[in-house]
Amino acid sequence: MRHALTLAERAAQAGDVPVGAVVVSGSGELLGEGWNQRERDGDPSAHAEVVAIRAAAARLGSWRLAGCTLVVTMEPCPMCAGAAMLARVDRVVLGAWDPKLGACGSVWDVLRDRRATHRAEVVGGVLEQECGDVVRRFFDGHRPPR
Repeated sequence: MRHALTLAERAAQAGDVPVGAVVVSGSGELLGEGWNQRERDGDPSAHAEVVAIRAAAARLGSWRLAGCTLVVTMEPCPMCAGAAMLARVDRVVLGAWDPKLGACGSVWDVLRDRRATHRAEVVGGVLEQECGDVVRRFFDGHRPPR
């Protein structure tokens, strides 16, 4: 999660919402990393999780990430939770919960829905305060004062 937090700072420096993600193998090997790159790339799907999943799949030469863990600083949105499900990751470890758009238990629970084509374990609240603070600082600097 600490590495994902460092990646989240890269997103913030580029003017994007500071979310960072890594995909690690069952043995702990870093397979892919990503941070929000929507603003840089002009791509609405360039969320940290999707970028990390794509990098891991390219490294493995397969879209199937069975045995892997996705570690992300903020609870994935529906698109990213869906990407994790379709990539067949075994586990998602998240930092801060997202009460507005979270899809791993807050608003929706895409990864553990009984109708899902693949279910993943969800571990939440890892370095939750630090992960949440990164996002709060970013939005404090982008919202007009009240």
